[in-house]
Amino acid sequence: MFRGASFLRRASRLAVPATAAAAGAAVVAASSSSENARDGGVALCDNEPSPPSVMGTLSDIRAKVESIQRTLGVADETAGKIKGYANDAKGKKKAKPGIDVVLGSQWGDEGKGKLVDMLSQEYDVCARVAGGSNAGHTIVVEGKKYKFHLLPSGILNEKATCVIGNGVVIHLPSFLAEIDGLARSGIDAEDRVLVSDRAHIVFDFHQMVDGLNENKLGRNKIGTTKKGIGPAYASKISRNGIRIGDLKNFDFFEMRFRELTSAHVRAFPGLEIDVEGQLAYYRSIADRVSKMTTDTIEYTNDAYDTGKRILIEGANATMLDIDFGTYPYVTSSNPSIGSVLTGLGVSPKKIHGIYGTTKAYCTRVGEGPFPTELERELPGSVGEHLGVVGAEWGTTTGRSRRVGWLDIPQMKYSTLINGFTSLNLTKLDVLTGLAEVKIGRAYKHQGKIMNTMPSCLKTMAEIEVIYETLPGWSEDISEARKFEDLPVNAQRYVLRVQELLGVPIRWIGCGANRLDMIDRGEGWDLSSEE
Repeated sequence: MFRGASFLRRASRLAVPATAAAAGAAVVAASSSSENARDGGVALCDNEPSPPSVMGTLSDIRAKVESIQRTLGVADETAGKIKGYANDAKGKKKAKPGIDVVLGSQWGDEGKGKLVDMLSQEYDVCARVAGGSNAGHTIVVEGKKYKFHLLPSGILNEKATCVIGNGVVIHLPSFLAEIDGLARSGIDAEDRVLVSDRAHIVFDFHQMVDGLNENKLGRNKIGTTKKGIGPAYASKISRNGIRIGDLKNFDFFEMRFRELTSAHVRAFPGLEIDVEGQLAYYRSIADRVSKMTTDTIEYTNDAYDTGKRILIEGANATMLDIDFGTYPYVTSSNPSIGSVLTGLGVSPKKIHGIYGTTKAYCTRVGEGPFPTELERELPGSVGEHLGVVGAEWGTTTGRSRRVGWLDIPQMKYSTLINGFTSLNLTKLDVLTGLAEVKIGRAYKHQGKIMNTMPSCLKTMAEIEVIYETLPGWSEDISEARKFEDLPVNAQRYVLRVQELLGVPIRWIGCGANRLDMIDRGEGWDLSSEE
């Protein structure tokens, strides 16, 4: 059931930007079909009804907006502006206490860490809730790169406590190395990190098994990072895994470890594990890890109850979700909104803002379907431009990322699952210099438009993408700090994406540095009225 005036207000707030987008899109609409045909896209079917005129569309939208405004008593607002949307970041209020979530909405590597780093300066607690060291977030601060795999990017806020929740699987050598690396850079992190006693441990032999499993698949490989994440979750689900809290009673830990290694040696002939060497290592770090270990469920809920602000940093992304992603080319956890509840131990009533992060184009690492993919290795191609200008190499693996145009059906699917209250559109600057930019607007299969994301890989492989073409821009946007600073064609692109998805775009990434971002303010966040 819709919430009356609240729903109408939200609808009206998206309608006005849509009029501008419609006008911009109309400039290039006439040429889209021929351009799509030339580039392998699919034009609209001949028997589809012709769209109404641009002026007619604008008139209809304006009339509806004015009617809604009169109903809500805000008809005296300045023409063309809806309350809360007038100026970028003006009149921002201190965000409310509660839990806000930053999630990846594509196939990962969208730039979540940069937003978390920016937001975390105003939060008391930053947390990870799923995945492991297969995640990779890069933050650039004053020209220096910080790469995070297990620690939340919010660790750069010296006032924040960082929590690694029970849903994360932790490779302790990597975890401690990450903390030590920050210490060498002058960042004291160890006293501000809390690890769930219920989080499971990734052992070296889990990583070895990960590699063995991947090699057995041959050309049908999944494209795993070989960080042992899947085998560690398999141990967890098989109920023979070992948790961080077990290190506090080392005799119990040793018994469980010997049982677990024996089971793996039996299951994987030829697997060699230095049991005594591994036990000696874990005995040497047990006290250090135990000092960081706590009941994070109690800690997080107490923090919420005392009015502290909590920020969740999602790892991976929705299209890699074990349930919702392009299975089996997925990760082994649920990097969508549900993981916040199960991986941290909080009630859904405590979640406030849900921020989806998406690139202005699309990338994925590893194998699996990628409907809007472009050829990256062709010299002078758009694919080469996106890959090189966007520096598209994996933070965790160093592998070259596959690249393609923004995929609207995929994004709608992700929005449906997660319920984003606003979007963070990253790397808009990478599109600078392209004569035209495309948006994958719809999927067609066997001559019919698809209304949902197919689960079948065969169907995915047969999809035809309907593209919409917009004019590009050549101006440098790295110093843009307000939406109006962007070139007109860049503004049109953002507004068109916003219109197609029906979710406000609050943040826009304009460059690689920490501050190269536009924040349009709380008026562009649907959770601001909750």
